[in-house]
Amino acid sequence: MEFKRCSRCGCFFTSSNDVCNCCQTKDEQDLYRLNNFIDNSNVDPSVANLAAGTGISEKNINRFIQTNSLNFNL
Repeated sequence: MEFKRCSRCGCFFTSSNDVCNCCQTKDEQDLYRLNNFIDNSNVDPSVANLAAGTGISEKNINRFIQTNSLNFNL
């Protein structure tokens, strides 16, 4: 395992993930909320609209897009 810096909170950790264990739980909750919002909303799926509708930061939404964590394509 590598010594890494969490892409969400910035703390150092060792794991094969891109985020620390604490942030992994937060990411799972955010992804659930984001995918639920996308499935149940007719809003244009821009990053700004997704952030406004879910309360998830644009930084984290962009990170989810880059890692293909979402259930749809923008």
